[in-house]
This record gives sequence, structure tokens and C-alpha cells, in this order.
Amino acid sequence: MEYDIAVIGGGPAGITASIACSTDLDVVLLEKNPSLAKKLLLTGGGRCNITNNKPPKKLLSHYDSKNFLKTSFYTFTNDDLHSLFEFDFIEENNNRIFPESEKSVDVLKGLEKHLKDVDILLNYEVKEIKDNFIINNEIKADKIIMATGGVTYPQTGCDKSNYFLVKHPLTDIKYGLSPLITKEDLSSIAGITLHNVAVSYKKNKIDGDVLISHSGLTGPGIIDLSSIISKDLKYNILDGTENFSFKIAIDLTPDYSYEELKSKFSEDFQKKGTTLVKNYLKKFLAKGFIEYFLNKSSIDPNIQLNKINKKSRNRLIESLKRLTFEITAFNEKLAKVTVGGIDIKNVNPKTMESKIIPNLYFAGEILDLDGPTGGYNLKIAFSTGYLAGLSASNKIF
Repeated sequence: MEYDIAVIGGGPAGITASIACSTDLDVVLLEKNPSLAKKLLLTGGGRCNITNNKPPKKLLSHYDSKNFLKTSFYTFTNDDLHSLFEFDFIEENNNRIFPESEKSVDVLKGLEKHLKDVDILLNYEVKEIKDNFIINNEIKADKIIMATGGVTYPQTGCDKSNYFLVKHPLTDIKYGLSPLITKEDLSSIAGITLHNVAVSYKKNKIDGDVLISHSGLTGPGIIDLSSIISKDLKYNILDGTENFSFKIAIDLTPDYSYEELKSKFSEDFQKKGTTLVKNYLKKFLAKGFIEYFLNKSSIDPNIQLNKINKKSRNRLIESLKRLTFEITAFNEKLAKVTVGGIDIKNVNPKTMESKIIPNLYFAGEILDLDGPTGGYNLKIAFSTGYLAGLSASNKIF
């Protein structure tokens, strides 16, 4: 079988690449799963946070690789994405965009309508690509677009072997947007949410809620910070160097400075001296978290405020401003994206074509590109996929 273009990977990047290059060309989309876009269907808890609606300039400011992404974001905008669908979208907090039905399957159906001119081979695993672009010794393509994704959610078809289908330089492959596993067993307080806190690692700080799980910490604040941490640590999933330990800190009262808390405690401890500390802390902490917090701070939950000495009071303030947890691992089963991938230094950002292998293009999560939660990563997939498709079909020249 011979084709003008073979797209490998039937996720959002591969689908939009196929849509962009399908007119008047023989295009085949190869997907190892029995259906397209399994990971897309999981996003946003099945609601599909399809993109983020910030203007392109503000949108780009949220990415480390904003200069690389600029052409793709302006070539395929959010308006262009919306035009592919026959239904409306809703915008939620932080400019997150969802289909009005809140069903990711509707997004997939909307995309599939544009694939009528594309040959789609499901349950087709690409095991080998020869230098002359012969795939599995049976499909010949003039050009190839690699959109095979990263390593997260292996049940969706993502696999380490995809990085080695072509010989191309890689950066270290790591987990991104991941819950964190704590050394300490937190199962006794699992399910508690710490609202409006600030999570920090070294000099990096993220504002957002933290959810305590049976295995550790998750929630928006943790998830976004995890990618920053992952990039800082020296490890590579591909060679098994994943043994590490680090600490994070949670500021439970970010609306108060240390000095403001010190002043408030000094005044309140005098006025409300007979109040038990566990009752006093209800104004700062979730009820179910207070006893754990006081035990971790080595303070008797049933002690009266006027009986807490200065040293213990300062320790209490320090714990409120900087409660630390030792982290032993990323929760690899729940990591949402991959940090690292095909080194973008060897990819032309104006076309998504390899600078090393002519007629080879990359799109989506296989590239060393990632963003925070909130639709930023699907935006990468859609825009880089569409640009790769346009470029491979010579439609932008």
C-alpha cells in the first residue's frame, strides 16, 4: 500500500494532522487501539477540557517553549478549532473550554466527521519504520507524521518503544502533571481538601487547592507543581533512573504573612485564652485536618491558647506557613502528560518537520513540549498537529 502521507497515532495531534492534509492526497492514519483518541476521552474527567481560551499571546506565556509554539498557535487558533465542530462550547474558570454537552465523546465524533477522506487502520501497531519510509514492510509513504504521544496512560497505547521508531535525539523522559506519593501514610486523612493554599518546591510556588489521597497529595496545586519538580530532577523513565526523594511545603495561610500571623496570634491568644487550640484553628484549617496538623506540629490539640508557650506558638505559625512533606515518587499511573521527548532543537517550529530527516514531521506529546493543567496540553496537540499536516501537504507554501 502506498500513500502520500502516513500519520502514526490516532490521538488529537494525529487526527488534526490527518484533517489538515487529507484533501486531494492519499493519507493513512495508523492507530494501535481498536478506536481513536482513547486518551482524549479521558481528559477533564471525561468532559474534555479541549483548550484554554486566553488570547494567543497570554496563552503562550504559560509555556517554557513559547517561541517554538508561536507559529503553530497562530496557524491553528482556538477559533479554527471551534470551527471544526457543529456544537457550542462553554467557558469555565481560568478560561477552560469544554463542549456544551460536557461529553468528550462528542468532541471525538466531531473530529471524526472530517476524516472521511482518510484511510484509518485501527488495531495497527507500527513496529518498524525503515529509512525509505516503509512501515512494517507493507505501507510505503512519501512523508510521515509522528503523533504517537508520550508514556503516560499506557492503557491508551502510549509506549516507550514509540520513541525509537525513528532515530532522533531525545531529551530525558519524565512524568508531568502527576499526583505525588508521600513517605508518610496519609490514609487516615484521605479525602480532605486544603482550599486556597500555596504549594512550593525550592523557589517555585503554585497557588491552588490540595487534595489528600490514600497514597499522597494531589489537586490543582500539586499537579501543576509536579511538572516543575520533574524538570528539576535528574532522572529518565527510559533508563529506569527514578529513585529520588525531595520535599515540598504547603503554606496553609497564604493570605497572612508570617508577621501578620504572629501579631494575630499574640492578640487572639490573650483575648481567647481559654479556647482550645483545636477549636481556634477552625478559622484557618479544614475541620478534619486540624488534629493531624497539631500532631505533626507536636502540639496538644486540647491545650488552651493561654497555656501555649512562645516557642510552641512560633512552631505553630511556622507549620501554618510551611508544612513540609517528603515525596518519594510521582504517581506514574495518574500522570497526565509526559515531560520531555523529541528534542525540539531538531524540529523546525514553522513546519514541524525534522531538521535531521527530511519529510519526517512530529506533533503533540511525542515532542518535548508541555504546559500546565487547564486545556494547555490539548492546545499543543491540536495546533502542532494541524501545522504538521499543513506542512506535510505543502499547503502553507
